[in-house]
Amino acid sequence: MSTTGRQSGDGAHDAASSLREAGLVHLAPAATGDAIAATGVLARALDAVDVPFQISVVQTPADAARATEADRTVALGRASPDADRTLGSGRPASVAAFEVARSLDATITESADVATLAATGVVGAGEEPTDPIAEALEEADIERRPGAAVPTADLADGLAHSTLVHAPFSGDPEAARATLTEHDAADPGDDEARRRTASVVALTAVDAADADTRAAMAVEDVLRPYAGGPFETVGGYADVLDAAVREQPGVAIALALGHDAVSEAALSAWRTHAERAHDAVRDATVRRHAGLVVADVDGPASTVARLLRDFRSPEPLALVADGDRAVLAAVPEYDARATLESATASIEHTGDVIGDADRAHLTVSGATETLVAAVREVTADA
Repeated sequence: MSTTGRQSGDGAHDAASSLREAGLVHLAPAATGDAIAATGVLARALDAVDVPFQISVVQTPADAARATEADRTVALGRASPDADRTLGSGRPASVAAFEVARSLDATITESADVATLAATGVVGAGEEPTDPIAEALEEADIERRPGAAVPTADLADGLAHSTLVHAPFSGDPEAARATLTEHDAADPGDDEARRRTASVVALTAVDAADADTRAAMAVEDVLRPYAGGPFETVGGYADVLDAAVREQPGVAIALALGHDAVSEAALSAWRTHAERAHDAVRDATVRRHAGLVVADVDGPASTVARLLRDFRSPEPLALVADGDRAVLAAVPEYDARATLESATASIEHTGDVIGDADRAHLTVSGATETLVAAVREVTADA
């Protein structure tokens, strides 16, 4: 029987006891930064108690159905009725994984590296770390400061390749550098200068010609970061994990497991992903319907859908099709997964829906407009 991610302390203890007895644990995270961070936290705890594990990232329904010889299967960051445990249903997977890891081996979660990794997952899920993760961050001297959440010391490089914001400089480091230099914010050395940088980023994103009013709220995700960790800021680390798992899952997993040698490869994947995403957003022809915008793109559909929803869409839902895959991104008042499941109930030749309330996707056979019409019908009835 699957156990939901909203576990009590007793639930975490029960999960830890079950995993400790396993001969082999299969960790099956969704392709998100939070799920990969949670996988890294739990894998390190399993390693500490000598329980072997295998990891496979779930990006398609076929991945979710992959056969395994494991005694226990743990789904992270996604609903899975077939898993023995599901961590991250209703809250960040990293929070649930941190609790289970602490029950497995408390010394692991006292590590600054593991606490930072868990916080990275929480921030990547769009939430604020709370105790005990927040307490562990404080002990590691990782605190919020003014500025921008980027993973690189080169601010222009970080902003240009951030997928936390879409602005005129996105995807173009030289344009980002020129924007920062124009406002004397290219090399912030103190909090006052970092505040100036944050203002430049926010105003540039919000004042863009194609920006929607929601951009003013969305841009906050890249501002006032937790400073520290292996990638300058926790938010930058989260951005790298989320991008890398969509481009090179093996690199993202190795990074979450603590293999520093893959850091440059992860940054390279992050840059590639960001450039593709921002180019796709910029080139997209967006069709607007009541409650929904639609775009066909040649790029990473999940990230594009999020950026369109947050920075260009005047509607609460953004549906992006990339070949035979469609991704629906929703604002908090809507449920992307439930909407897609309802919409596809009457459509033939569609795959299972994977995702959550924020973003969900499926493989589609046939014209995208058939799915668009079905989603519009569902939202009209809401």
